[in-house]
Amino acid sequence: MTLSGLTKTFTLEDAEDKIKDGVPLKAPHFSVFLNGRLLAPRSYSGQRIPVLEGCPAGLVTGEIIITPKTAASTKDLGIDVKVKGATIKRELFGMETWGKAVARIKGEIQANFLPVTSDRSNFAVDSEEYQQFLTVMEKIIGIIKRKLGKEADRREDIRAGRAVKDALRRIHRALALNPDFSPFGPIPYGEPGGVGGAAAEGQPPKKNESEIKPDSAEAGRPAKRAPKKRRNPLVKKITPNAIVRRIRLGEQAVSVCLDFFGETGPECFTEGNVVYVNRDHPLFKRESRKPAAYTMYVGRLLTQEIALMKETTSPRLAFNRQSKLLRDAFADVEDEE
Repeated sequence: MTLSGLTKTFTLEDAEDKIKDGVPLKAPHFSVFLNGRLLAPRSYSGQRIPVLEGCPAGLVTGEIIITPKTAASTKDLGIDVKVKGATIKRELFGMETWGKAVARIKGEIQANFLPVTSDRSNFAVDSEEYQQFLTVMEKIIGIIKRKLGKEADRREDIRAGRAVKDALRRIHRALALNPDFSPFGPIPYGEPGGVGGAAAEGQPPKKNESEIKPDSAEAGRPAKRAPKKRRNPLVKKITPNAIVRRIRLGEQAVSVCLDFFGETGPECFTEGNVVYVNRDHPLFKRESRKPAAYTMYVGRLLTQEIALMKETTSPRLAFNRQSKLLRDAFADVEDEE
């Protein structure tokens, strides 16, 4: 096909996009060349979701791609709906309410049973076939939304785990500076090389086992039993997505469990040596969106529970302990020196 005598100007990119929309480039034994260059069908990289669904009217096939955030684009927004290989319309199927996430959804759906209008620019939306097609697509869009939700949950879990780890590290340092505030016994204060580093350096070097000889008086005595291994505090996970971090503070291990307890549930509470933090709480949701405030928020809750673990009959004294722990936990290293 050769076009000549055109009154309207357009670029080769426009012609290429039009051909890709209207021509079944994936059909076997079929190729299209534009000015001598072979045209390939559109392809995207990302998480692929194959589609093979049936309804009384016929089969719905195709592939949906969730592209990486870096590849999100508003160009070609939506899912191509094709009939016999030709794109009739690009649809969003309600995804326009998803915000920026909709720019990551690409792909195409083939439904040859759909009736089209005479100008082939739309579908007969009042037909029974189209209504059955929408029911199938509602199911597919639900799958896409769940996958996006799991991806967002994984990213949030990583951020939450880092915030808890950083907060525990800072609180460990604050308790070492304020041993009277610790309900867990003395806290070793380590050098920058690691927790407990200074305490370890003060210990005499261990002798080589080959150099240790049993004393003649003790040779006949039965060997002493090894001390029982301390058990970590038992954490009752409510959901499979709970985040648990443990740290040894003095003579005991303390666990922090971030879980979902509902928006009306407590902000945090303690059972034994386990501190539970409610990820559904409105304050948690608000502060977790601010990277600078995330660790501080978790630190405030943990120091609050630690201050309450220390026996006291004065609420004011508990608040003062928490304030001092927070100040020492989040003070700059230069200020401490």
